[in-house]
Amino acid sequence: MRFFAALLFVLLTSTFARAAEPMEIALGDFRLKAMLYQPAGDGPFPAVVALHGCGGLVNANGKHRPEYDDWADLLVKAGFVVIFPDSYSSRGVGPQCTVQRRPVRPDRERLADANAARSWLQHQKFVQADRVGLLGWSHGAIAALWTVRPNSAPKDSLPDFRAAIALYPGCRRLNDTAWSARIPTLILLGASDDWVRARDCEQMVAEARGRSAMATIVKYRGAYHYFDRANLPVHERTGRAFTPDGSGRVHVGTNAEARADALKRVPDWLSR
Repeated sequence: MRFFAALLFVLLTSTFARAAEPMEIALGDFRLKAMLYQPAGDGPFPAVVALHGCGGLVNANGKHRPEYDDWADLLVKAGFVVIFPDSYSSRGVGPQCTVQRRPVRPDRERLADANAARSWLQHQKFVQADRVGLLGWSHGAIAALWTVRPNSAPKDSLPDFRAAIALYPGCRRLNDTAWSARIPTLILLGASDDWVRARDCEQMVAEARGRSAMATIVKYRGAYHYFDRANLPVHERTGRAFTPDGSGRVHVGTNAEARADALKRVPDWLSR
């Protein structure tokens, strides 16, 4: 009896999603590589454009990074289609965390990638065109914040992003641009993050109050960069290109309380 109960559980939980599908999106003469995750069924489903961090979407072996599979699995089980544009491999560049002069910029190439992925999703029958959200981590979170600025609104006739989430972005440069958001935007930060400064984002949002009431910040006590990753012990990394103190040394790792809250808060925000 226990065997059949276990078998039923496996069968039920294994039908939440289709296999991840590599694909390409036409962006002018450029071909943007992406990875698509879908719930089982015909839909239409709400969707999420997900923007990877400075480490890229794939590792040195060309495998999709497990932290993004982890998030895709969560969101697909919550009923979302998820697409990850590969902003780096598509342009023939590798990880950028230690690179000072980056050829793929959050306010140019990555903003264009986000909108290309949004448009592609909105042309698919299995997607609810008016329910496409935006999600980014680290460098991808910076790109998400550039994407939601009022003067970055899409020029096409398709619906705008519905909501956005940025996990541990660097906000210093954005703050200098008098940033504000045109759609509801959630920023999740680690209070102990020494790769980016939480106070830069807090100042950015505080100064945007007169221009936009659409941004919300959640700051997790004792959390570092990558607090949402599973089973990553806190440790030091060196050689980072941009750090607040200029040393290149940062700490990263899981914070169980912050991770648990983010795993619940992100799909809730994107469902609004």
